[in-house]
Amino acid sequence: MFWTGGSAAPAPVGSAPVSAYGAAFGHPYGHPHSAAAGLPDGGLPDSLVVVITLAAALVCWTLVTFVARRRTAMTSAATAATYQSLHTASLAARHLRHGLTPQAAERAASELRPLLGVEAVAFCDAGGLLAWEGVSEQHAVDFPEQAQEVLRSGRTVRLEHRKLDCGQPDCRVRDAILAPLVCQDRVVAVLGSFDTHVSADLVRATQAVADWVSSQVELAELDRERARTTEAELRALRAQISPHFVYNALAAIASFVRTDPVRARELLLEFADFTRYSFRSTGQVTPLADELTNIERYLALEEARFGDRLSVSLLVAPEVLGVDVPSLAIQPLVENAVRHGIEAKEGPGHISITATDLGAEAEIVVEDDGVGASPEAVRAVLSGEPGGDHVGLANVDARLRTTYGDSYGLVVETAHGAGTRVSFRVPKFSPHLHG
Repeated sequence: MFWTGGSAAPAPVGSAPVSAYGAAFGHPYGHPHSAAAGLPDGGLPDSLVVVITLAAALVCWTLVTFVARRRTAMTSAATAATYQSLHTASLAARHLRHGLTPQAAERAASELRPLLGVEAVAFCDAGGLLAWEGVSEQHAVDFPEQAQEVLRSGRTVRLEHRKLDCGQPDCRVRDAILAPLVCQDRVVAVLGSFDTHVSADLVRATQAVADWVSSQVELAELDRERARTTEAELRALRAQISPHFVYNALAAIASFVRTDPVRARELLLEFADFTRYSFRSTGQVTPLADELTNIERYLALEEARFGDRLSVSLLVAPEVLGVDVPSLAIQPLVENAVRHGIEAKEGPGHISITATDLGAEAEIVVEDDGVGASPEAVRAVLSGEPGGDHVGLANVDARLRTTYGDSYGLVVETAHGAGTRVSFRVPKFSPHLHG
């Protein structure tokens, strides 16, 4: 019997092991949430991304229409215009991936000027000129001042010849249209199209391009917010490093100081390396091999405490050792297996950790034969409800979804007396995590 976190009814007590998933928008795996106190829900807002994507599609269609009108032949011109618009948009989008920086603006302008068919294209913001692409560069000096009205009002403005007269009779810049670039309801920059004459079609095309650039800038800002949220969640997880574990680890080390000082020294070094790794400054992802090395340190300390009561097996496909996983994504799962599975169990217990190559993805599984847990309690933890003591589960789940998307959350299978199996998948390569 299966249920989805926050959507379907929980399994009745005493049923077979059930799977606890997060769910959102009807997807069998998706349920974005964040465990960081005071933070908004983790992950990129899906509805906002859909709106931005649809707006970008509408902009591309407007550009297709504009370019097609500039052609004389009908069928072949429309096909060529469609390809040109979409190809140009894809090239410019790549430059704007990290926001409207001067370098990004310069590269994007070089792609957009041929599309608009104008003499020059320029970008500026409140700080000044970002880029000028085209002829008559003497006008670049005045552009930031001319754009002030657009920055203040958020309205498209036309500059006529008298405002652009530079005194050079052969200057081809005699007319211009300036359109606002808006991010999160705030005018952040201005796009200018400069030509010998501004037609109604050029006004519409410039506004369409400005809308499209705005959508790319907004997506870049959402990416930055997502990265900030992920970093805050990681800091929150580090703050949750269990005092219970620290106390027990130090107590276990102390117990060997007189009886086995060599082992006590080894365990102390393991503890130092474990804490150093856990609190190090790192990116949002780290190689699986590094995570597993740190887990071995953690388990060495727990095995010293539990003795023969705890056995561990580790089975890892060599092909996935280099796969990146969210930092500190596996250790909390192992710690929960120890605390909530083995520690509460009478007699010996076993924990298995496996990492499997699934082709385009890697799957990591942490399984114990301990006492299990209430499906309702696990669902509450994954839903972010307060009061649970499962270390970092919601945090790990939220960071997985934030990093890879809603289909990559934790999958928990558990029932009272049946042990617990926690698994997750990660793509073996994620372009957005590698610049």
